[in-house]
Amino acid sequence: MTEANACEIMETDVVIVGAGPSGLAAAIALKQTAPDLSVMVVEKSAEVGGHILSGAVMDPVGLDGLIPDWRDKGAPVGPEVSEDHFVYLTKTGAIPFPDLLIPPIMRTRGGVILSLGALCGWLAGEAEALGVDVFPGTAAADLVMGPNGEILGIVTGDLGVARDGTPKSTFAAGIELRAKYTLIGEGARGSLAKKLIARFALAEGRAPQKYGLGIKEIWAIDPQKHKPGKVEHFMGYPLGEAAGGGGFCYHAEDNKVYLGLVTHLDYENPTLSPYGEFQRFKQHPRIAGLLEGGTVISYGARALTSGGWQSIPKLAFPGGALIGCAAGFMNVPRLKAIHNAIRSGQAVAKEVAAAIAAGRANDAIESLDETVLSSGIRDDLYPVRAVKPLWTRFGTLLGVGLAGADMWASSLTKISPLGGMVSSKPDFARTRPISEVMPIAYPKPDGKLTFLRSEAVYRANIAHDEDQPVHLKLADPTIPIRENLPRYGEPAPLYCPAGVYEVVEDGGEPVFRIHAQNCVHCKTCDIKDPAQNINWVPPEGGSGPNYSGM
Repeated sequence: MTEANACEIMETDVVIVGAGPSGLAAAIALKQTAPDLSVMVVEKSAEVGGHILSGAVMDPVGLDGLIPDWRDKGAPVGPEVSEDHFVYLTKTGAIPFPDLLIPPIMRTRGGVILSLGALCGWLAGEAEALGVDVFPGTAAADLVMGPNGEILGIVTGDLGVARDGTPKSTFAAGIELRAKYTLIGEGARGSLAKKLIARFALAEGRAPQKYGLGIKEIWAIDPQKHKPGKVEHFMGYPLGEAAGGGGFCYHAEDNKVYLGLVTHLDYENPTLSPYGEFQRFKQHPRIAGLLEGGTVISYGARALTSGGWQSIPKLAFPGGALIGCAAGFMNVPRLKAIHNAIRSGQAVAKEVAAAIAAGRANDAIESLDETVLSSGIRDDLYPVRAVKPLWTRFGTLLGVGLAGADMWASSLTKISPLGGMVSSKPDFARTRPISEVMPIAYPKPDGKLTFLRSEAVYRANIAHDEDQPVHLKLADPTIPIRENLPRYGEPAPLYCPAGVYEVVEDGGEPVFRIHAQNCVHCKTCDIKDPAQNINWVPPEGGSGPNYSGM
C-alpha cells in the first residue's frame, strides 16, 4: 500500500473501483440519494464493459430496485426466459430433469438474457447523466493508507512504462484519488480486495472463498435451431465426478447463443484443463448438433465466486467497503449474481451517503454489513448455503442429489437440514500430486467446433503493449520448475484458459515462460496455483481483452 502524499492528488467524496454492475449501481444510488456528492468510477478496461463477462441470465429484481423504469429507458436486454431446463449429460446422451423435481428456489421469475457488458455500458451512461465521473482505461494499482491505517483512496497506475521499468516518451505518472470512502467493485479475486481482506482480516471466521472458471463463446447459429428465451443448464459430461460445475446455453437475440462451461476450481487432478473440458463439452451430440453450421463470434473467460453465504467476508473496512463479486454474492445453484451485485452497491451507497451527511470520513461503517445483507442478499443465499460444500465433498451425483433434497427442505419448511456444512480448504489446497492421479488426455481440435487456444484468444480482442511490465508476478521465480513441475506437473499451462503460461525446454532444461500479452484477466492463476506463487496485478490501464457482447 502507498503512503499518502506520494504523487499528485485529486479529491472526491467517493471513489469506486470497477465499472461493473455493483460499482455503477453504487454510483447511481449515491447520486440518487445525495445529488451534490462528487463520485468517481475508475475502470481498467479501455471501454466500460470491455472486461465484463457473464452468462448471462439476470434476475431483474436488482435493477428493478435501482432504476424501476429501466425497460422504458431502453436498457439493452435480450429476450425474457421462455424455457428453463436442467439436463444431465452422459457421454452421448441427455437426460432432462423433470420440472417437478427442480426446487422452487432455483427458479427465476421474469429472468432476461443479456450481455452484461452492454448493460454496464448503459448503466455508465445513466451514471454520467446524474453527474458521476466515469474514467475507463484507468487501472487502480494501489491503495492510499492514512496514518492510522485507514484507507484514504487509491493510486492509479502509471502509463508509458517499459518492460524493464523505465519510463518511455509517453510516460504519465499515476495519481492519488483521495476520497472520504473507497468502494471496491473489482469482481472476483480483485487485486485490491485481496490486499484489503488480508490487511483487515475481513475473512476471519469465514469459510475459504471458492471459485469457478467460466469459459464462454458466442455463436451465431442456424435460425431454424434458435429459440429466443430458451435456457439450458447442463451437468455431468464432460466434468463428471472429476470436477464440480456444468455447462449453459442461452438463446439470446439475433440467432445468437451464449454457450459456456463453468469448472469449479477446487478440482483435484492437476492435469485437468478447463479449456480442454469446454472443447469436449461442445463435442457432445446435444451441443454439436445445435452448433452445426454456425459460426463462433467471440471468446472469453473469467473467474467467479462460488463459496456462497459462508464465504462472504466482512464488507466494511476503515475508509470503505467491498461490493459485488469482490465480496462474493453468487447464488451457485441458480448461477446468478448480477442482481445481488446491484443490491450490494445500492445498499452500500445508502450507508455511505448517510455517513458523509453526518460529517464522517475514512472510518469503518459498522452498520453497513447488515444493511447489505438485509437488501435481499441474505434471503437469496442463506437457504442455499449447503449446496457448494455438499458438491465439493460428495461430488456431482451424490453431492447435487443431497443439495437438491436440502433445497426442497428449505423451500417447504424454511429449514436447511445440511446447512451447517462448510468448505474447509481453499481451491489451490485441494490439488493432488500428479503421482496420485490418472493423467487426462485431450483430443486435438477440429477447427470447426473446437479450436486451438491461440485461435480462441484471438477472438477475445486482447490488446497488451508487449513492452510493458509483466503483470503476473512470481514471488519466487524458481518455484514453477523447482517445486510445481516435479510435484504437480506444473499445472499453469492447463488451468490458464488463454495460453499465458508454458513449460519449454531450453538447453536441455525446463523453463517456465509467461506470455502476459495473452492474458484475459480471468485471475485463475492467482487462485489455482498450488504454491500461491503467482500474484495478478493490473497491467497498464486500457490493456487486456475488449469483449463485445459478453
